[in-house]
Amino acid sequence: MEIVWPASALYFGPAAVVAYRQWGRPQSPRWLKRHRTPPKRPRHAATIVGTLHCATHCLLGAIIGTLFAFGFNLEILDKRLWPEFIGDYVAAVLVGLAFRYFAEAGAGGQRAWTAMRRFLRGDLLGVSVFEFALLGWLALMEFMVFHESLQPGSPVFWLIVQIGLIIGFFAAWPPTSWLIRRGAKAEVLGTPQ
Repeated sequence: MEIVWPASALYFGPAAVVAYRQWGRPQSPRWLKRHRTPPKRPRHAATIVGTLHCATHCLLGAIIGTLFAFGFNLEILDKRLWPEFIGDYVAAVLVGLAFRYFAEAGAGGQRAWTAMRRFLRGDLLGVSVFEFALLGWLALMEFMVFHESLQPGSPVFWLIVQIGLIIGFFAAWPPTSWLIRRGAKAEVLGTPQ
């Protein structure tokens, strides 16, 4: 979660800071050492934190995929949009698997398989819905509004990505809530193990 909170501030700004102060900081070992027990969180807090966790996979995937597609000047059907979409999704999945891998410290020799199983069971749906919403927004902006490929060096490009990340967050909220209710994403993210 040390990566999730600052990454969330990149697109949610002050709202992410407020969420961190209410739900993230009270889960830290330092805070728990001082106060013994974390404050009671509302029911929707687990869904918000779980969705922010998924959103971080997608944010990092978008940055990696965009820089890769534009850095290597990749095109499919004379558009950089398609390699960017493929790179964004693949990078988001790989980042999600990496998050799970490093969270599975107690799995021993089965660490990679445990991480993959937990990611597929608890995160892949949220990441896929998030990415579909984000990439749909980016396609809409390119084909309907700008009619040209925006460059990552443009602040407008990153503003559009930020708006897409917020849209993706709200699109991924229902599947994340469903995964939490059915127990596939049962662990409380951000709590010390």
